[in-house]
Amino acid sequence: MIFASGLGKQPCIQLVLAVKAPQLFQHSFPEGEVPVSAIHSFCALRPPVEKVEQVASVPYDVVNTLEARAMASDNPFSFLRVSRPEIELPEGTDIYSDAVYARAADNFQKLINTCPLEVEGAPSLYLYRLKMGEHVQTGVACCVSVDEYDRGLIRKHEFTRPDKEDDRTRHMITLRAQTGPVFLTYRADRRIDALVAGETSGAPLYDFTAEDGVRHTVWRTRSPEQLARAFNEVPLLYIADGHHRAASAARARASLRAQNPNHTGDEEYNRFLAVVFPSDQMQILPYNRAVKDLNGMSREGFLAKVRERFDVTENANSRGPGKSGHWHMYLDKNWYGLTLKSGAPSTEGDPVAALDVSVLQDNLLDSVLGIKDVRTDKRIDFVGGIRGTQELEQLVDGGRAAVAFALHPTSIDDLLRVSDVNSIMPPKSTWFEPKLRDGILIHGI
Repeated sequence: MIFASGLGKQPCIQLVLAVKAPQLFQHSFPEGEVPVSAIHSFCALRPPVEKVEQVASVPYDVVNTLEARAMASDNPFSFLRVSRPEIELPEGTDIYSDAVYARAADNFQKLINTCPLEVEGAPSLYLYRLKMGEHVQTGVACCVSVDEYDRGLIRKHEFTRPDKEDDRTRHMITLRAQTGPVFLTYRADRRIDALVAGETSGAPLYDFTAEDGVRHTVWRTRSPEQLARAFNEVPLLYIADGHHRAASAARARASLRAQNPNHTGDEEYNRFLAVVFPSDQMQILPYNRAVKDLNGMSREGFLAKVRERFDVTENANSRGPGKSGHWHMYLDKNWYGLTLKSGAPSTEGDPVAALDVSVLQDNLLDSVLGIKDVRTDKRIDFVGGIRGTQELEQLVDGGRAAVAFALHPTSIDDLLRVSDVNSIMPPKSTWFEPKLRDGILIHGI
């Protein structure tokens, strides 16, 4: 495939520093030292201003084939034609077939030529602001190191699925590009906040409101070196969303390195695309649960089992629980409030067991409803908080589920605590909103 000329050939800023600090994290670093996770400038491949709104698309993994096909139907520039290319193939096409990846490559090249996509003449960093309602967050769009991901300087909190890794790895290698960013966070730093505020005071590169009402604004930094140096005081980065993209970037790097007899470590495939947001600007919505049956019990028998472990109140509000340690349950057109009975085993000192999703799993989904592994059990569905509790009511009232549970959102502090002890959260613990868009800034590898 012919890729855009010069992409990935410019040098990137590489700043790695080990600073003296107290031992803050449980990891295999030399005593008294906390290495710093670097950020890197890159030569973005990007759409022209007048086409960015048409090109930008939702992440590939938040829509299914039918939804993606509908979204892109009247838009020849939609990046979904690259990230979900099966939408152009006959219904029923295996999404992991050779034809799908070939169509992705063809569509990518077509977009480069006809949009056309533009390559920055020099490496840069970008600021990417998301505004959803009253919520605003601004992150640094950059590249980060695969080596640092492998070493644990970029922390993760989820397991990944091999089939999804296989898919995105092949997609990256076929396109020789990373087309959507990994969503990272870091412990907020006022000095970085001040630099970001200064960089976003000028005219933006892009500014548009997507069809879902989320406003996307992007600036190209005037002083990328200064902003990169500011991250010298940030010891760790954390994956908020995009574990499969990050893992796939590591696998793609391993494959491309093996094919390159002149590998130096400076190639663009040694880094992956990310947007890094301060932790105090992150917004996590609840990830709710719906279960298809009551494990052979009657409504009364099920409620009796629930009451053995939880204090149950009737007529709970339909908005969901207002604080951690509370759950709302929808059953037979009624909302119930749940709190764990006193005397339950303590979860102190175990940041994973203390999560609301873990407590619900251990004390109800497993012990009462018999759902042992939420990754594989087909009786449970997960509903992102952006859909609201009305979706839970519709599932139960429509007979597609027997009972549903509304949770309080996992906090960003919970995520950092779990990541810092190198632990893994239960599946579907966090739902981040708003979402970044694919196709706005592309990193050639």
